[in-house]
Amino acid sequence: MADESTDPFPLFERWYADAEACEAIKYAHAMCLSTVDAGGLPDGRTVLLELCDRSGFVFFTDSESAKGRALVHRPHAALTFYWGPLDRQVRIRGAVEKASDEVSDECFRHRPPGSRITAWASRQSLVLESPEELERRVARFTAEFAGVEEVPRPPHWQAYRVRPRTLEFWQARSNRLHDRWLYTASADGGWTLASLYP
Repeated sequence: MADESTDPFPLFERWYADAEACEAIKYAHAMCLSTVDAGGLPDGRTVLLELCDRSGFVFFTDSESAKGRALVHRPHAALTFYWGPLDRQVRIRGAVEKASDEVSDECFRHRPPGSRITAWASRQSLVLESPEELERRVARFTAEFAGVEEVPRPPHWQAYRVRPRTLEFWQARSNRLHDRWLYTASADGGWTLASLYP
C-alpha cells in the first residue's frame, strides 16, 4: 500500500531495498532515462542510479554524449525502474540539474579502475571508425595514468540530479486490476497522493 503520510521516499526506499534483495534482479539500480533532444525527438536508454535522497535521483554520464546534449536544450527527464520479478514499476519525472563537482568526483571514485580509463578513452555517442581506434585510445590513457594511485574524473564526466516533480508507483495485481499511486510535489514542499485507475 502507499504511505498514509503522502511521502513517496519511504515507499521508494522499501521497494528499492526489495529489488536489491531479490536474487532474480541483477541490476536493481538500472533505470531508463528518457530525454527529448533539440529537434523534439524523445530518446531512452538505461543508466544506473548512483545515489538517491530527498534532493533527487543521481545518475552519471558523459556531458558531451547525446543525453548530455539533450539535457542542455531541455533540462527535464523521466526515469523508469522496472523490477519484473516483483511485478513493480516506478516512474519519476522532473527537472534535471548538474550535481556538484564533489558529488561527481564521489560517483566517479565508485567506478572500477578499468571503467575509469574507459571514461577517458570513449567519446560517447560519436561515430567509431574501427574497434582498433578505441583500443588505441584505451592503451593511450592506460599508459598516461600508469602508476597513478587514483585515475581522476575526466572534465566531461558529470553527475546529474533529477529533482522529482512526480513519482508513480505501479504494483501488478490479478485481472489487470493493478495498483497505481501518483505522488505530485506541491508548492509548499510537500506531496499530494492520488490513486489512479490501472
